[in-house]
Amino acid sequence: MNRFLKIETFYRVFRDVSTSVHSGTRVKEVLDLVVKKTTEALSAKGALLRILNLETHQLELGASYGLSDRYLSKGPVSSEKMITDLYRLNKVIIIEDILTDSRVQYPQEAWQEGIRMMLDLPLTLGNHVVGILRIFFAEKRTFTEEELSFVVSIAEQSALAIDKARIIEAQQARYDQLAIQTEKLSALGRMAAAIAHEINNPLAGVLLYASNLVKKVPDKSQLKEGLEVIIRETVRCKSIIQELLEFSRDREPRKTLSNINSIIEKALRILENEFRLQHISIEKRLSDEIENTFLDENQIEQVFVNLLLNAIQAIEENGQIIIKSFLSPDRNRAVITIEDTGCGIPQQHLSKIFEPFFSTKKKGTGLGLAVSYGIIRNHGGNITVTSQCAQGTCFTIEIPILRKDSSKGANLYERRCTSYPDN
Repeated sequence: MNRFLKIETFYRVFRDVSTSVHSGTRVKEVLDLVVKKTTEALSAKGALLRILNLETHQLELGASYGLSDRYLSKGPVSSEKMITDLYRLNKVIIIEDILTDSRVQYPQEAWQEGIRMMLDLPLTLGNHVVGILRIFFAEKRTFTEEELSFVVSIAEQSALAIDKARIIEAQQARYDQLAIQTEKLSALGRMAAAIAHEINNPLAGVLLYASNLVKKVPDKSQLKEGLEVIIRETVRCKSIIQELLEFSRDREPRKTLSNINSIIEKALRILENEFRLQHISIEKRLSDEIENTFLDENQIEQVFVNLLLNAIQAIEENGQIIIKSFLSPDRNRAVITIEDTGCGIPQQHLSKIFEPFFSTKKKGTGLGLAVSYGIIRNHGGNITVTSQCAQGTCFTIEIPILRKDSSKGANLYERRCTSYPDN
């Protein structure tokens, strides 16, 4: 074939393979295209592409063309010798003596297949060999520089296709895991709601009778102390059940035009006695630039109270809580930060603290932050945390500023722009 026609053929094959890799084509189809087009462009007998299994360290068949089922039925091959050579040489390996070369696992079968020569090309990502493209020839021959450059380029595209396949597999595995977790949480929520309703009534009875009895017994008696323990623990149980119910409901926000700073002030008033008893000082930096926005006032107040209670428990006594509100740089969102000087959260726990039933506190239910996270997400916002042990924790909440109530189908927002204030 004319040299220039050959180069044009190589270019077309490379273009087709490259387009397939970077398009929505399924990876298996890309690999099938690679072995078919490479075989045809080099007038070879056939080709196969093996992918390294990261668990078994064997090279498993990914695609093949021009070879019989009898030859392909031999299954995966050991990667140890082959990968070592490919990594060391990092170039095309020409195998001319297929009967004695140790890289040919089934020499007799290859000879019977009519194979007399092979080309091996590493499929590399970074410094790692992830597979091999092997091209088979029915007779020995020499290769031009253009041919070798072509097969190296095809090998590079094949490596990208394998990388794409692994990314897709990882994403699918992650999706499957999330789907299973979502179903578990959904079932858990339904179960929690049913159990909570069943327990609530007898607990109310216990609390009522214990409260009546404690009024009728003498002060400082052992019986009174015991009844007070019963009342205190019953109230604690009711609080846990209420959190379970809140978690299981996950109701849609009932939005009204509200002022975030006013909600913060209300949450602080609710807890001011706790601050005083624990000798905790409060520093407020609330921006008057934040306009009224549509949100569920009760739910957002619940979030602030939860986070402030967490800060109180982290400080225990003699500390400071700094609460700030300001606009995001694009003025699309109200940003609220609640920072404490408490014990902090270990780094290994930071990724889990919004998960239901995960708690670092001895008597924590692990539902407060999960409920808060759900409320903020239902408002179209986000909540994040940073922390250092023995130095404190900072929760950051971002809530979209809505000029009209999106739950009524109105055109949502008018947004503005400023810079963050000095911290």
